[in-house]
Amino acid sequence: MKIKKQDTFEKVHIVRMTVEGTGLVHIGKLPVFVKGNVAPDDIVDIRITKVRKNACEATVTQFHTQSEQHNSPKCIHFGVCGGCKWQHIDYASQLQQKQYFVQHAFQKNIPDFHFKISPIIAAPQPYYYRNKMEFTFCTEKWLTAEEISDKNTLFDRNALGLHVPQRFDKVLDLQECHLLDERVAKILQTVREYAKKSSKTFYDIKNHTGFWRNLVLRKSYTTDDFMCILIVAEPDTEFIHEAISYFQKQFDFITSWIYIINTKLNDYYQDLEYHTFAGKPYIEENFEGIVFRISPLSFFQTNTLQAKTLYQTAVQFAEIQPEHVVYDLYTGTGTIANYIAKKAKKVIGIELVDAATKDALQNAHINQNENIHFFAGDMKNILTLQFVQQHGKPDILITDPPRAGMHADVVQTIITVKPKTIVYVSCNPETQAHDIAQLLPYYDLVALQPVDMFPQTAHVECVAKLVEKENP
Repeated sequence: MKIKKQDTFEKVHIVRMTVEGTGLVHIGKLPVFVKGNVAPDDIVDIRITKVRKNACEATVTQFHTQSEQHNSPKCIHFGVCGGCKWQHIDYASQLQQKQYFVQHAFQKNIPDFHFKISPIIAAPQPYYYRNKMEFTFCTEKWLTAEEISDKNTLFDRNALGLHVPQRFDKVLDLQECHLLDERVAKILQTVREYAKKSSKTFYDIKNHTGFWRNLVLRKSYTTDDFMCILIVAEPDTEFIHEAISYFQKQFDFITSWIYIINTKLNDYYQDLEYHTFAGKPYIEENFEGIVFRISPLSFFQTNTLQAKTLYQTAVQFAEIQPEHVVYDLYTGTGTIANYIAKKAKKVIGIELVDAATKDALQNAHINQNENIHFFAGDMKNILTLQFVQQHGKPDILITDPPRAGMHADVVQTIITVKPKTIVYVSCNPETQAHDIAQLLPYYDLVALQPVDMFPQTAHVECVAKLVEKENP
């Protein structure tokens, strides 16, 4: 059957969700990815919107039957904001789909894969779990269909919120958000109203003009720390101090007030200097007495409560002994390295980003972990046989690479070095399975544990344990 754009199909069955967050149906043997807030077992009519060589995309035109896996979205912005695309799916069903994602990824990459994957670990908080969110000031507010149809009303196009998916120039003016903290809505409302009444303008991303640029909120879940970072485009220090002083009086629970002046033509601010207006220049998380100091520019796992579960799983899999040398690849700000340091003889952390390595060293100093050594640079260039000869062969290797997985040279070096145990932490089961497939001639896969770090989304983390074969 030849399918064309704009073709319609009636009463098709949504088989499951995909890792992109869309629903999957089959027209003949051709997979069709369906947008439109669908859930598994829905019966819907669809219209084809894009035809590719091996698949198609479609949108829902009508629901005939909604499955029992549907859920009432919590947020009024659901369907427009791209932050929580799975709010309409029951949380238990979300977990089932993510369990399938991991199973499918390993079956796809490893022939005759029959390993029993452990049940996914659910998040203790399906909402209000993020510890960081970035909001944008914009002169191009995203208008709803109702606003567009009301031709008699003049709209204030200034907005403070989140970018609409696939529209860098449009921002949804958020009235509520259920991801970070219940107080976020009040913060956004107060800052938005002050900015609109001020003499300064919202940032115009097309013409690169304006003052108010970004608002970043960071929260600790193990202490009472709460950070507010104001990012502006003009170095008007007197006005900045006046504005933050006003905000400070409104929100006494915010413990750190930071500002950054970004005059660049892009929103990347991690390479810029930050200024502390009031409070500490950091927030802290505390895991079982281990302190992680998080500066305004530091990376930290976005879900604090599940990050602890993730690290506990990795430590359990590693079975670290006092005589062990442990390598922590892609160590970031050294969270795993510091978490395991007191259990090991020596820990070697390797990270691409130099600024992250500095944060890792600071955390090692705070926790008095003198047995950690951090190195910054490209993993494939640092992790060499010469490096291992100089710093000691790892008994245990922990790796937590970016979504793209490990470089082929890194995989080959690991095979050559032959650590006894590998613990592979991943935010992308597809690339994790691909890398593990390369290791299986030399290692046995003995444990696979999915962890739900991001409820209301299609993302899933997974921890794998591999042990060296006796006779590879």
